[in-house]
Amino acid sequence: MSSPIIELKHVYRSFKTGREIVPVLQDINISVNRLEFLCLVGESGCGKTTTGKIICGLLPTSQGIVEFEGADIASLRGDNQRRFRRSVQIIHQDPYASLNPTQTVSEMLSYPLIRHKLAPHRRGVLQRVRELLDLVDLTPVEDFIDKYPHQLSGGQRQRISIARALTTEPSVIVADESVSMVDVSIRIGLLQMMMDLRDRLDVTIVFITHDLALAKYFAWDGRIGVMYLGRLVEIGRTQQIIRDPQHPYTKVLLSAIPDPDPEKTRSKQHIQLRSEDIRRLTELPPGCSFHPRCPWYVDGVCDKEVPELSVPFQSEFDVEVACIPLERGAELALHDA
Repeated sequence: MSSPIIELKHVYRSFKTGREIVPVLQDINISVNRLEFLCLVGESGCGKTTTGKIICGLLPTSQGIVEFEGADIASLRGDNQRRFRRSVQIIHQDPYASLNPTQTVSEMLSYPLIRHKLAPHRRGVLQRVRELLDLVDLTPVEDFIDKYPHQLSGGQRQRISIARALTTEPSVIVADESVSMVDVSIRIGLLQMMMDLRDRLDVTIVFITHDLALAKYFAWDGRIGVMYLGRLVEIGRTQQIIRDPQHPYTKVLLSAIPDPDPEKTRSKQHIQLRSEDIRRLTELPPGCSFHPRCPWYVDGVCDKEVPELSVPFQSEFDVEVACIPLERGAELALHDA
C-alpha cells in the first residue's frame, strides 16, 4: 500500500482568548491516501475547519506534526515549500468573502498562474483561464471572464473559487463547507462536478461538512471521519459507518437524518441524549468529552478515562472508534438507548 499523501500525527491546536486558552484540537491522527475522498463531519465548533486549515499550512500546530508526502511541512523551505503551497489548495466556505471584489474573474485566475510561472506568456495565461472556466462549467466563457464577483450568483462564485483552487494543478484540495452557502437545488451539481474533477485531474479531496447526509453522498466510495469537541471519535469506510455506526455520537447523528420515505421517517427510532447541552471548549468535561450527553454512559469509566482511536473489540470492520466501552467489548445496541 502506498504511503499517505497527507498525515496528521498527534496534532493539537489551541487559541488564546484574553486570559483563556481554548483547546480547539486534541490529539488528531489522520492519514489521507492519494485520490481518496475523505469527509470530516461534525457540529459547528468541533474543529473540522481548523483541521482543514492546518492541512493546508494556513495555521501552525500547537503540538504535533503534519506531513506532506512524508516530509514535515513545518521544516519545508525554498522550492520544497513552494511545491507544497502549489500542491495543497483550499476552497473556502464563503464565496462572498473569499473572492476579491476589486478583481475580475480573469484577474483572480491569472495571478496564481503568473506567480507560479504556470503559463509561458500572457496569451498562455488567458488560454489557461478559459480552460479553467470551462472545467468548472462556466460557459460560454465570454459571459464570465470579465465579470466582478458582485455580478455573479452564489453558485457561480463558488465555481470561481473551485477554479481558483485548480489554477496551481494541486494534488490535494480541502473543500471547507464548499456548498453550504449555495441553494439546495445546485448543491448536487457542484458535488458531482467535484467528484468528476477528482477522476479527471487525479486530485485528493478532503471535504469538510456538518451534514452527514451530504458526506454520505459525496464520499460513498471513500471514508468519513467524525469529530466532536476537538477530537476524532470515529473514522472508517463511509459505507460501513453509514450502515453500522459504532461510536454513540455517530449513532445519534445518523438517527437524526430524515428518510425520503415519510413512513420510514415516522417509524424511525430517534436516540434520546442524556443532555442537550454542548460543553464549551473552555469547560471540557473529564474523560470522554461526549459522556455528559451519551446514552451509553458508564459511570466511573467514561467520566474518568480519555478514549483513544482503536479498532473495537473483536470487530470485523475496518473502522477506528474512540469509545472505552466499545474498546472493552461492550455492544451499544440501539434498542438499549
